[in-house]
Amino acid sequence: MQPLSYNSIQVKKMNVELVKNALKAQGTGTKASIASFTRLSVATCGTILNELVAAGEVIEMEPDESSGGRPAKQYKYNADFGCAVCLLVKTEGGIHSISYSIVNLIGDTVKEATLELQLIDVEAIDRLIEKLLGETDNALAIGIGIPGVVHQGIIGVCDVPELAGKPLGPYLEEKYKMSVIIENDMNMTVYGFYHLQNYEEEKTFAVVTFPKNHFPGAGFIVDGRILSGNTHFGGEVSFLPFGISREEQLRQLHTVEGFIRVAASTLVAIIAIINPVTIAITGELPRKSQLPELYQRCLKDIPEEHMPRLILQNDTHREYMKGLVTATLESLAYRL
Repeated sequence: MQPLSYNSIQVKKMNVELVKNALKAQGTGTKASIASFTRLSVATCGTILNELVAAGEVIEMEPDESSGGRPAKQYKYNADFGCAVCLLVKTEGGIHSISYSIVNLIGDTVKEATLELQLIDVEAIDRLIEKLLGETDNALAIGIGIPGVVHQGIIGVCDVPELAGKPLGPYLEEKYKMSVIIENDMNMTVYGFYHLQNYEEEKTFAVVTFPKNHFPGAGFIVDGRILSGNTHFGGEVSFLPFGISREEQLRQLHTVEGFIRVAASTLVAIIAIINPVTIAITGELPRKSQLPELYQRCLKDIPEEHMPRLILQNDTHREYMKGLVTATLESLAYRL
């Protein structure tokens, strides 16, 4: 295998990201503290900081208190240099809604709301984005969470029929000329759960949802990274071979015994394949009182030493938005 070779432009872009991340992590910093954090030279950090200050992305603060010598300049990342517009498309209990959040570049919420709509299609999403972009003059990225399969911005199987098969990502990128990411709702939910756990090391984590009147889905983090699969079909657990038709699967999920049986089989498959530290069970169908029985059903097939912690959380709006905001802001960072 040939070793990777980086040209000077790529190295510069990576160094700029290191400096920006250091400032975001430290709050404020001097050239010396940023150099120590990034392991770049003080001179390199100084050059990058000067460029970022000139662009407005970094703010030069009052000098640090002097200990006898020349006081060191302090720098702070300008979180309001830009913003991202994030939309969560949902269909729950027959209610269609879009929750939106406008966030600054460190993820702080500037504005948020939830709108219930009779119909959600490309035009409805586009109208809302156009309205939100008209309310801000520094939007840099758009993020959208979709209850369905998304590959290269094109929506496949989807709980919102009007969006199925639509090239939403390419359309929005062409129209608004900015970074657009469209992600599966479960991938974003598990990403949000994972980031809110604040693990000190990379872990494997899963979320599986059992919504009312819709097929179940799952999202996976493996060793700290989202597992989407070759065509982003990973997590479509309703296609597991339960030995019954999908129609019968949906019917059984809405009965007490049928739910336990299908849900336990789903959990066993997830545990056997990715061996997560925790599985969060979400959606409108599960009940907390069912956790002990689900755990015992899993033990019929999984040795106890390999069982993850099972937690139940019906409402995952916070985690879903956290995941989408994180992924949208990450799309603005330079990655080789």
